[in-house]
Amino acid sequence: MADVSAFSPSPPAPSPLSAAAGGDVAADALLAPWPLSPWPAPHVTRPNPLFAILPLSALAIGLVLLVAVAVILVLTRRGRLRMMGAGVSVDGDKPGAPASSCASSARGSHNGGCYAAAGCIYGGRLGPLGLAVVQPRRSQGAQVFTYRELERATDGFSEGNVLGRGAYGVVFRGRLGDGTPAAIKRLQLDLRRQGEREFRVEVDLLSRMHSPHLVGLLGYCADQSHRLLVFEFMPNGTLKSHLHPSAAVTEEAARTPPPSRGVLDWQTRLCIALDCARALEFLHEHTSPAVIHRDFNCSNVLLDHNYRARVSDFATAKVGSNKANGQVRTRVLGTTGYLAPEYASTGKLTTKSDVYSYGVVLLELLTGRVPVDTQRPPGQHVLVSWALPRLTNRERLVQMVDPALKGQFNVKDLVQVAAIAAMCVQTKAEYRPLMTDVVQSLIPIVKKSPVMSCSSTPARPLQHVVYMSPLQKKQGSPAAKAP
Repeated sequence: MADVSAFSPSPPAPSPLSAAAGGDVAADALLAPWPLSPWPAPHVTRPNPLFAILPLSALAIGLVLLVAVAVILVLTRRGRLRMMGAGVSVDGDKPGAPASSCASSARGSHNGGCYAAAGCIYGGRLGPLGLAVVQPRRSQGAQVFTYRELERATDGFSEGNVLGRGAYGVVFRGRLGDGTPAAIKRLQLDLRRQGEREFRVEVDLLSRMHSPHLVGLLGYCADQSHRLLVFEFMPNGTLKSHLHPSAAVTEEAARTPPPSRGVLDWQTRLCIALDCARALEFLHEHTSPAVIHRDFNCSNVLLDHNYRARVSDFATAKVGSNKANGQVRTRVLGTTGYLAPEYASTGKLTTKSDVYSYGVVLLELLTGRVPVDTQRPPGQHVLVSWALPRLTNRERLVQMVDPALKGQFNVKDLVQVAAIAAMCVQTKAEYRPLMTDVVQSLIPIVKKSPVMSCSSTPARPLQHVVYMSPLQKKQGSPAAKAP
């Protein structure tokens, strides 16, 4: 009988799955390949290592730049503090500026940024008038003084050195460290720092405008809360002190009487009229846009040792407009009796407003009267309204001339000057002449003067000043040029 087991079928080979499950298969069975799948194997993309490195590099670079900027800011701040400690003004116009924020005149000669007055105060920013601050050449820049230097120059601001008092401060006679005589104006700042704008305006304008017919700015001080201006000293005082000596006498002048001053003769008055006209012509015609003085009167006309007139006090000056009508709307400031009618009533300021004020001063030179005098008889209180109908009448014109002249004048010249004055004080601004026309009309009259000539070559050259708006500054327009 055959063995049944020999005919029985052999058992099937175990599958990898069962082998793996049972763990009874040989090692080579575990390594047997899987059957091929009919579907393609998925493609696996390995990440690029650069994408992991770049964000870290950018972060590191950013941190380095931030640290560099921080270091630069710290060093700049230390440098500014070091400059302030050395006496160089950095932000002297801000409240709470450190002591001695202005360098002395000796130090200022070695520190290049502080010779230009506007640049030292405003740090290169726009000035208070919205004009681009342009630093003048070092030879023409205003010096910077400390408060102690000016205190020594005026003997502690003693009352014996008081030259006059104004709406914004007191003017003292002083002598600088190098022996130069000067008029030092100390502005009074209240809790609201009133007078700060006036200080900035004068420094900003006079540090760039140079004319033999304007009082020169020698320097300034912005030491902590002190604001002082240093001007050229005019030994013959104001025009008002000569024309109206009784009105110009003050308590200070009584304690320190000025030197004896004779009556201004006719030729001297003509020269003063021409110098004042040239000063306003420079402001109106040789600056762009025009500068309007806004407070031109005989108190702001100073006389040097040769009785040459120079215009001063630009605290209320205003930069005009380049538009066709040239009007600037502003609050009404000025001295009673000198204000143009349209400016006093509407606040619209033009260069013709200065022309009216000039006409009033011209009437003062002719008549010796003050603009407003309530002690006069009725009808004679206001100088313009009283004089205007007499200016075109030859007989009445001769009668209104200042009695102090004692008839020592040329009648023909008187008629011509009276005609100029009548045009300047016209009620309507468009009827008033330009200051250039006034200058050209006065020159032939003054040249006939047998005593003195006012057309001599000025000691300081006349310059043409061009102001630059912020838009022009971005476009790179020139800020100032000389003819």
